[in-house]
Amino acid sequence: MDEVRMVRDAYPEPAPPTGREIARAKALLTRPPRRTAPRLWWGLGGVVAAGAAATVAITLVGGNTPSGGHTPAASGTVRLDAKSAFLAAATKAEQQATGNYWYVDIIDGQSYIMRPKTGTYAITGATTEQFIWHGAKRGMGEAYYGRDLPAHPVTTQDQALWRKAGSPKSFHVWSGDHHYTYSAKGTKWSADGPERGFVPKGGGEFMGQSTAKLQNLPTDPTELAQMFLSESALDPKKMGLPRKPSPTAVANGKMQKVAALVGWTPTPPKVRAGLMRALAAQPGVHAIGHDTDPLGRRGVALAAGEMTATRTGEYGGPKAEQGTYSWRKVDIFDERTGALLSVQTELTKPGGPYAEMKPGFIIDYQANRSAGWSGTKPTPPPTLPFDLR
Repeated sequence: MDEVRMVRDAYPEPAPPTGREIARAKALLTRPPRRTAPRLWWGLGGVVAAGAAATVAITLVGGNTPSGGHTPAASGTVRLDAKSAFLAAATKAEQQATGNYWYVDIIDGQSYIMRPKTGTYAITGATTEQFIWHGAKRGMGEAYYGRDLPAHPVTTQDQALWRKAGSPKSFHVWSGDHHYTYSAKGTKWSADGPERGFVPKGGGEFMGQSTAKLQNLPTDPTELAQMFLSESALDPKKMGLPRKPSPTAVANGKMQKVAALVGWTPTPPKVRAGLMRALAAQPGVHAIGHDTDPLGRRGVALAAGEMTATRTGEYGGPKAEQGTYSWRKVDIFDERTGALLSVQTELTKPGGPYAEMKPGFIIDYQANRSAGWSGTKPTPPPTLPFDLR
């Protein structure tokens, strides 16, 4: 039995807070199911199942890189342990400015392994980008945009092997329980709703949460932990979870809930900082030093424990897609601003479909290309979030 599938099915998408907003957001992401790792859900009610402290400098020197490498310390730097460096980022979060319009630019993707005779390489497929903004008050408007991004090789080494294979413009992959073909060509921004995605009477709430209510949340980490991370707040029955989820599943649920509040919703800066501090104090959540997100941005990271998955041929998967591997869920934050950069599933023990990949390989992710407050109505970026050479 595919254990990752079991976890994914046990942690379904939360019920939408409002039909209007969730319908618009999901309309931009309509595509065949393809995920083989636990799906990341950003809803405020969503909970998903999903090292030792590194020696670091002010910019977290000495942390782990995605490939398991080590960054040497710069001469003369002041050293902080990984947790202290993360808490320093939380302090930066509470210093950020606010504005009239909240926006978020979210990218998600799934990695697949290509195995031509010329050499195995990884691609990122099933990649989409959402751009959403809301006015702080009712009547200031809101807008929703989305586009499919090109499937593409992950690293420069993958690019070289892709070229060696003839630079294919499409990728036929095994995705969970079926084959699917992803294109190396993306789509243009499309808008949902009247007036090219603009809702003139919208604003004042985000994903069903009143902006005013979010502004009145407490800032104390203990109060926030009780409100969002306590056993009652993560009640398995209310969340549609297994009756007794594992400690690692609970830790991943807490990480995801804070990611939703910090990374997508217009919570005030001091609330964001309080949530980050609350999460860092949770059992099973560890500061791991530096890590890098799918867009190549380095930041300070928290991670939950390791989980193991076994893929079998139950759903007709090819032999190369079968086997056992281990992974963990990681949240990465910008150490300069405290902003959430990415929530990603990282390989910890190669095996099965990822037997040729290294620890730190990103299996699955949702990344914030950008998010924050603006004084004017935001617009989607015209350029791609990554360089396709």
